[in-house]
Amino acid sequence: MKLAAKIPIVFIIFSLASSFIIPKEKKEIDPEFLRIKTPWADSIFTTLSADERLAQLFMVAAYSNRDAAHVRKLDSLIMRNKIGGLIFFQGGPVRQVNMINHFQSISKVPLAMSIDGEWGMAMRLDSTIEYPKQMTLGALENDSLIYQMGADIAKQCHLLGLQINFAPVVDVNNNINNPVIGFRSFGESKYKVALKGIAYINGMQDNGVLGVAKHFPGHGDTETDSHKGLPIIGFTKSRLDSLELYPFKEIFKQGAGGVMVAHLNVPVLDTTQNLASTLSKPIVTGLLKEEMGFKGLIFTDALDMKGVSKYYAKGLVDAKAMVAGNDVMLISEDVSKAMEMIKIAISNGEITQAEIDQRCLKILKFKE
Repeated sequence: MKLAAKIPIVFIIFSLASSFIIPKEKKEIDPEFLRIKTPWADSIFTTLSADERLAQLFMVAAYSNRDAAHVRKLDSLIMRNKIGGLIFFQGGPVRQVNMINHFQSISKVPLAMSIDGEWGMAMRLDSTIEYPKQMTLGALENDSLIYQMGADIAKQCHLLGLQINFAPVVDVNNNINNPVIGFRSFGESKYKVALKGIAYINGMQDNGVLGVAKHFPGHGDTETDSHKGLPIIGFTKSRLDSLELYPFKEIFKQGAGGVMVAHLNVPVLDTTQNLASTLSKPIVTGLLKEEMGFKGLIFTDALDMKGVSKYYAKGLVDAKAMVAGNDVMLISEDVSKAMEMIKIAISNGEITQAEIDQRCLKILKFKE
């Protein structure tokens, strides 16, 4: 039987086997971890040096199908650099759990563990359940099934030691020549994308796993893959407000805990040549945080992608992302160099230690 024929059957069987959960109505804008008391986070924060607070803002890539040298490299980043977390890619579930248990045992502060599992753990791990891609889910009339899928994925994350899933994609699929979004989107309707994105992220967050809406401010209408180059979004502000930003606005209203900023050049928001939105203060701080009022965790897209790495040296790209307003530097190519460059930015007055501290405390609150 072909894999394409298996997926709907697996999805139906797993959905029927799972307890049916009615989505909760949410009215709060702020993520839950910012609305509760966090005595552990407050106490841990006071024990950390300035370098350790900065290191909490880094998450690096981990693979459970690589050799001992890869594990030793991660050991060093955890024990010497004291990074804040990992994002897991290819491997297997048992190997990953063993790695996570090891890494947690050697870390001073519990690590935030994450995965990029848009259609479930099978996007990265063998021997796990694969759900339909988001384009297929876009054809469902009953969004409670998508909520239930999010709840099921959250339960599987718990079994694997994960607290963050970098999903859902809430880009509107409005360019047939887009080489990187396509079937990863719920569809071409901004309303459908918003409603189904809310169902997915609520299903995860109601079951204790942080969802991350991506790719802000909208990667749907591009013809360049940001893994390979820097796409240009040449639209007006009114067009962005009415279309690309619509799903993000709606999902933020529902208490989305995380957002991922894409590597896109958006001249109407920042005229700096060859500057990705990830590195733009007018976009990350001005638009996302101030204008749209988002208070949750802001993750960069991977900093080893050519959309940013072809224009700035290792370390400098991280410093620019930090100055722009991001909370978490995802897949830094050189953590030690990045920390050096960020400290130079602090000494130059581009960012303050107080701002670093505030972001560190936000991450610790999420961890608690």
